[in-house]
Amino acid sequence: MRTWLKPVLAAAVLGLSPARAAEQTLRVIAHADLKVLDTTANTTYITNRYGYLVYDNLFGLDSKLVPQPQMVERWTVSDDRLTWTFTLRPGQTFHDGAPVTGADCIASLKRWMARDAMGQILAARVASFESVSASTFKMVLTEPYALVLETFGRWGVPPFMMPEKVASQPMNEQVTSSIGSGPFIMKRDEWRPGSKVVFVRNPAYVPRQEPPDYMAGGKVAKLDRVEWHYITDANTALSALMTGEMDYYELPPLDFVALMKDNPDLVVRVIDKLGVQQFMRPNSLYPPFDNFKARQALLYLASQEEYNQATVGNPDLYMKFCGALFLCGSDNETDAGSVKAPDLAKAKALLAEAGYKGEKIVVLQPTDRAPYNAVTMVAVEKLRAIGVNVDLQPADWSTISIRRARKDPPDKGGWNIVVTGHGGPDAANPISNYWVGSNCEKANIGWACDPVLQDLIAGWAREPDRAKRRALIPALQERAFVSVPYAPTGQFFQPIAYRKTVTGVLEAGMPVYWNIEKK
Repeated sequence: MRTWLKPVLAAAVLGLSPARAAEQTLRVIAHADLKVLDTTANTTYITNRYGYLVYDNLFGLDSKLVPQPQMVERWTVSDDRLTWTFTLRPGQTFHDGAPVTGADCIASLKRWMARDAMGQILAARVASFESVSASTFKMVLTEPYALVLETFGRWGVPPFMMPEKVASQPMNEQVTSSIGSGPFIMKRDEWRPGSKVVFVRNPAYVPRQEPPDYMAGGKVAKLDRVEWHYITDANTALSALMTGEMDYYELPPLDFVALMKDNPDLVVRVIDKLGVQQFMRPNSLYPPFDNFKARQALLYLASQEEYNQATVGNPDLYMKFCGALFLCGSDNETDAGSVKAPDLAKAKALLAEAGYKGEKIVVLQPTDRAPYNAVTMVAVEKLRAIGVNVDLQPADWSTISIRRARKDPPDKGGWNIVVTGHGGPDAANPISNYWVGSNCEKANIGWACDPVLQDLIAGWAREPDRAKRRALIPALQERAFVSVPYAPTGQFFQPIAYRKTVTGVLEAGMPVYWNIEKK
C-alpha cells in the first residue's frame, strides 16, 4: 500500500507557492531530466519532446499518417522524380529574430541525415542540395525515392530545423544552443538541471491556419508558460497532481492508473493508440553480442507476458504476446520469425555457441523509469539463471541516456545491455524505426550491424507501391530475428493523466503542448 503525501507536504517538496499556482502556466511532471539538447545526437523521449517545443519541422504526419506541410508553403517535383524544390512559408523567424532560410534547412537536414537511420537511406540517394533563394531550396536525387515526404515528416525523431551556424558545427560536437523557430522558447536562465525546465510562448511564431491534426496543422501556443518538473519520487508526483500543484503527468506509473481514474478531477487517457514496445538492446560492438547467436539468446529468456506482468500488471493495458517488430495493430504487423515461448536451455546454448565463457555482462539499470526497470530486473534474473555473470549498474535514466551513447568497452564505462522502448508511427515503419536499422557504425546506439537486413530495409524503401511494400515485411522481419538488433519484451499502452482544468490535449502519439489551455 502506498502512502500519499498531504497537499502541504507536496507543495513544500515542490517549492510552489499560492501566487505561482495562480499563473496561467502548465506544470508538467516530466518523465526524465533534460540533460542533452542535441536532437541529432540523442534519441531519448525527453530530448525529442524538447525539440518539438523549440523547433519546427518541414512536414508533419496527420492522424492518417500522411505527411502534410508544416514549415513548407509549397513544393514541386520534377517529372523524373529527381528534383524536389521546397519554398518556406513567409514570416518564420528563429528565436533570436533571424529569418529561417533555405540554407538553414539544408544544414539541418544534412546534420540529421548523418545520424538518423531513416535519413541515412535518403542521404544515400541525394546528389546535391542547393539554396535557390532565401526561402527556397532544392534537393536533387540520384534515383527516384517514394518516401521523401515521409522522411522529412517522420514522427518521433524528425529533422528539426536549426540555424545554419548551429547545424553546421562538427558532428563530434554536441549542439548546446536552444535557438529554434518553434512555438515555444526555452528559458535558459530558469533551467535547473535535475529539477525544472521552463518554456515560454514564442510571440513571433506564425502557426499554420489548418486545425491541429496529430503532428500536422496549426501549432497554436495558447499557454504563456510550460514548466517541466522532474520529480523523482512517484508518490510525491502523484500527490502533486491530485491536489492541483501539478497539471499534467507525462508518464505516470501504471500501478497509479486505477487510483487516478477514481479521482473525479483527473483525466486518464491513452494518446498513443499504437502503444509502446519495450525491448532489450544489446551492444553489438563487443563480445558476446557482436555475435548473432548471443543476441538470439535474449529472445528466449522470458515470455512477453512475464515481462508485461512485471511492467504493467493490469492485463487490460498490455498484449499477452505480440510477434511484430513493427507493432501489433500497425499496417506492418506480422509474427514472421518471432519467438513465441521462452527456453532458458536454448538461451544458454546460444550464448555458449557465441563464445561466452563467463565474462561480466554490464547491464544498465534505469532506477527512475519503472517500466524499463521492471524489464531489466526480469531479464537479469533469467540471465543469472543461465549462468551469466551480470554486472548490474544502476543510474537515473538521464545519466543512462548519456552513457549508452558511448562506444567505450563495457569494462571501461561502456555497456552490454540496456532496456528501452518506443512506439507510435516511427516504430511501425522499417526505415523510421531507428532501432531496427542495422547500419553498423552509423546505426543508433547499440550499433546493430547486419548488411543483409540493411539491404532488405533499403529494398522496402525503394518500392513505391504500398501493397508491394507490405508484402516485403515478413521476409524483412524474419531476417531481423536472425541478427536481432533488439529483443522485444512486449507491447502495452501507456496513459497520460491531467487535471480537468486542462483542455485541448491532442492525440499526437506523444505529449505536445500546443493547442492546450487551462481553465
